[in-house]
Amino acid sequence: MTEVLASLFGLAPDLLAAFFLVFLRIGSAMFVLPAFGEAMVPMRVRLVVAFAFSLIVFPAVFPQMQPTGPYALQGFAEVVTGLAIGLLLRLHVMAIQIAATIAAQSTSLAQLLGNNIVDPQPAIGLVLYFAALALAVELGLHVQFAMMFITSYGIIAAGDLISNGFVAPIRDAVAVAFQFGFILAAPFVAVSLLYNLALGVINRAMPQLMVAFVGAPAITFGALVLLALTAPLMLLIWVGEMQSRVINPFGVR
Repeated sequence: MTEVLASLFGLAPDLLAAFFLVFLRIGSAMFVLPAFGEAMVPMRVRLVVAFAFSLIVFPAVFPQMQPTGPYALQGFAEVVTGLAIGLLLRLHVMAIQIAATIAAQSTSLAQLLGNNIVDPQPAIGLVLYFAALALAVELGLHVQFAMMFITSYGIIAAGDLISNGFVAPIRDAVAVAFQFGFILAAPFVAVSLLYNLALGVINRAMPQLMVAFVGAPAITFGALVLLALTAPLMLLIWVGEMQSRVINPFGVR
């Protein structure tokens, strides 16, 4: 019995050191993760969530953890890896914010009730942003995050710095965010183009008519109707892409 306790106490420092490395990766990612890392979430809550994720992930990854080198360097590598994972997922969330901004600017809804939060957004942005996060969490985002952190150790081992092979996916994620955002906002851009063309034709045919006073309510109403029709499809497409990104955050898109 004494020998068993002695062996357990001998393993304790190694267990704590490995657990702290896992916590560093998850904790740094938690600063920017979608849903759990939002600025509106109190810092203490994010700390508790990061600790809870660490307790879930650590037993699964401890057998394959073989860190080498100075412990401070390992900790720095884990922080960088966690931030890279979190930023990759945050860029995908930004795609729907970009889409909402494009849609709002195209349909004259950019300055409606959108300046009273941490990150100012148009009204369409608030609706789509919170709806997307709520849908993702409802579909088990926390479970997917836990699986993502576990599989990340098979891609980037504990204590290893991100190599040059992972720079390209991070760079491409920025371009994909803008591209995907524009694709989601394409219906609003098309409607705005048709609206402005029609407005120009009417103004050309009837210069004395104040077409702007007639067209402004029309484009606002049309944008709200279009939002109601396209939002479910936009959210489904976004969630599908989000789940693909969570499964393989460093995958080449």
